[in-house]
Amino acid sequence: MQYDHDPPQAARQTGDPQPKMTEARRSATIDPKLLDLLVCPLTKGPLKHDEDSNELVSKQAGLAYPIRDGIPIMLPSEARVLDGDETKGGGEA
Repeated sequence: MQYDHDPPQAARQTGDPQPKMTEARRSATIDPKLLDLLVCPLTKGPLKHDEDSNELVSKQAGLAYPIRDGIPIMLPSEARVLDGDETKGGGEA
């Protein structure tokens, strides 16, 4: 494959078109103002930011939406299904 520019180092070494995600990129912070505006796309209910897993959690839907490069991925097909312990507990988020 020919590039108009040099491909990222990871792509040159592995043939992978996307460079590997570093911890710094994975844990990019999300704008608090954006968090106030976002709701679960399925339930329209509130979301809680889980900083440990870097996800937006909807307990109503039982889903955790990933945040990649500071961008919430609000697609149910990309969300992780919460296990029973994660859906229990305080709050409606």
